Amino acid sequence: MHDAATKLRILITGSWRTQAIYVAAKLQLADHVAAGKKTADELAAATGTHAPSLYRLLRALASNGIFAEQADRSFELTPLADCLRSDHPSRLNSLATMLGEEHYICYGQLLEGVRTGEIVFDKIYGAPIFQYLAAHPDKARVFDEAMVGVHGQETAAMLAAYDFAGITTLADVGGGNGSLLSAVLAKHPRLKGMLVDRPDVIPRARELLTAAGVIDRCQLVGGNFFESVPAGADAYLMRHIIHDWEDAKSTLILQNIRQVLPAGGRVLLVEGIVEPGNEPSFIKSLDLTMLLMPGGQERTAEEYKKLLAGAGLRLDRIVPTTSDVSVIESAAA
Repeated sequence: MHDAATKLRILITGSWRTQAIYVAAKLQLADHVAAGKKTADELAAATGTHAPSLYRLLRALASNGIFAEQADRSFELTPLADCLRSDHPSRLNSLATMLGEEHYICYGQLLEGVRTGEIVFDKIYGAPIFQYLAAHPDKARVFDEAMVGVHGQETAAMLAAYDFAGITTLADVGGGNGSLLSAVLAKHPRLKGMLVDRPDVIPRARELLTAAGVIDRCQLVGGNFFESVPAGADAYLMRHIIHDWEDAKSTLILQNIRQVLPAGGRVLLVEGIVEPGNEPSFIKSLDLTMLLMPGGQERTAEEYKKLLAGAGLRLDRIVPTTSDVSVIESAAA
């Protein structure tokens, strides 16, 4: 057991490890080591870096279980380092890259965000985050993969906890690259899907849904959910969309869905619930990212109930999962 000062010291120096992992991800060190152990000199030659400095980075990472140094000063993969391979299904390489770049810079302005309540991302990058991603396709692809890294385990947990039986067509609003919708359609072969997102996102979704073999059951719709949402589905799902926006914008999205919701239709929000108490909470930490970047917020169950009511929807139930999210089911009030 650590004493309080030691525990706090570990927390304070967390940014050191974040940036060290980011550099390893950016240089794709795990990819280079995957074929067999490598020395720092070999890795430096492959990555165009300074060998003595790279050795020091690898040594520090190894002290945290990421890579393992051998007696000949070479390094090999560990289970943690293996997760940093660019082709690893966890997509943690992309998550480490995203958190080491835009997120890290924004968190450097957390004091400003707390003082003003303003979105610091917009000030730093000159545009709201989703406009920025639309203008930078390389960043958008990293973002898509990073979202798998953050939320990938949620999909299986959601599919295990929530019964999609009785739904004919499921619309994934703000569905991104289609990773969630493809998983739902794979489990439910009679279900049809509709993916709704910005026009610049649709090609990325088409690519993934085609690779997943479910494109023949999908309709892809480019648009702006602040303006309208297409009709034609009997259930509208949004995972980590409403938490991106403050109440007025969230209400507008929900109202647009309410306008096209058929009789008996469902609205499914897949979000974290802010719980009372002081237990460790990923959702409460994620809430700070919402403050700094898109300008949204995580919410309590009561806050979701109030938000839904403001859009003419009735919260029917909250289905917990084994992950950090729950399925918040609602219908027309």
